[in-house]
Amino acid sequence: MNKQNVFEKLRQFDAYPKTLEDFRIKTFGGATVTIVSSIIMVILFMSELNYYLTYEVTPELFVDTSRGQKLKINIEVKFPILPCAYLSIDAMDVSGEQQIDVDHHLWKQRIDLEGNKIDEAPEKEELGDESKNITTAVTKPLDPKRCESCYGAETKDGQCCNNCEDVREAYRKKGWAFNNPENIEQCEREGWSQKMKAQQNEGCLVYGYLEVNRVAGNFHFAPGKSFQQQHVHVHDLQAFGGQKFNLTHYIKHLSFGDDYPGIVNPLDNVEHIADKTQMMFQYYVKIVPTTYVKVDSKILNTNQYSVTKHSKVVGGTTGESGLPGVFVIYEISPMMVKYTEKQRSFMHFLTGVCAIIGGVFTVAGIIDSMIYHSAKALQKKIELGKAT
Repeated sequence: MNKQNVFEKLRQFDAYPKTLEDFRIKTFGGATVTIVSSIIMVILFMSELNYYLTYEVTPELFVDTSRGQKLKINIEVKFPILPCAYLSIDAMDVSGEQQIDVDHHLWKQRIDLEGNKIDEAPEKEELGDESKNITTAVTKPLDPKRCESCYGAETKDGQCCNNCEDVREAYRKKGWAFNNPENIEQCEREGWSQKMKAQQNEGCLVYGYLEVNRVAGNFHFAPGKSFQQQHVHVHDLQAFGGQKFNLTHYIKHLSFGDDYPGIVNPLDNVEHIADKTQMMFQYYVKIVPTTYVKVDSKILNTNQYSVTKHSKVVGGTTGESGLPGVFVIYEISPMMVKYTEKQRSFMHFLTGVCAIIGGVFTVAGIIDSMIYHSAKALQKKIELGKAT
């Protein structure tokens, strides 16, 4: 068997017989179908390619057996009408741990009523830290070895209160209300009352993070110095002379742990306008521990959450009991969600591309054939004078 016979037999297996160019008819309808079908092929191919390049995320549900971890709470909240000097941030949980007037890892930025920053750099200070940014009326330097009075709030071991904040802290530990700063020399020297009045027409931006125990608890933003009195959490509002507070707030970001791809934080970009003063806003948050395993096997331990909102007016003759402020009460689910990233199958991608090309080509051929034969039939009727 010579080589020519081998090629001749091989041609018999051709499933795509070719027609001569002389027997092909090219039409405008066929060109239109070709262009449209090519555009559709490209669009479907790009969609399939994009699907292949994204990772497949598989969710699984487990009982949460992790222990001893801390819970990181990321916060960015703006109070457009409540000054930083009035605001206190506290956190507490069911284990009994309390963080009073938190200032570590949290910053308070003074803003005007238009939302613009007042200082070049944010203040990292506790509520009413009068020792900063104050022009004092003292003409002579103070003795660094001095030990000034705490006005009856000293401890048994002795205590010095050399600035207004020391006096307020001593009062807080005693459970006393700090309601007459004019009679306290340190506060008069530092201009505590003047600073409070100067910030009356300002707002405050609070941002940073809290680290708390991984148990149920709450944290809140409220006016007044906070302290414990007979195992009850109290905020001292007497220093404000009966002033009413507007708790309008904008939560730009609130999350529990690091973000992972596709996470949705329900409280992000939430704004609540207080139509009345002395309002108490409560957010009841259900936290679901979440583990996200990336395609490179890196593990991210984080959380997602759902939230329910409630608000009410407190104090006065018609208001309910409570404290004006923004409260976030959270509890942790005993179940854990695990998300695992996986690379999509290349063979699946290849099969999809072939299906797209073959399917569009076949359908386009059927449509072209219908258009061509319909046009021929119509032309024949016209020639025979049967068309109406």
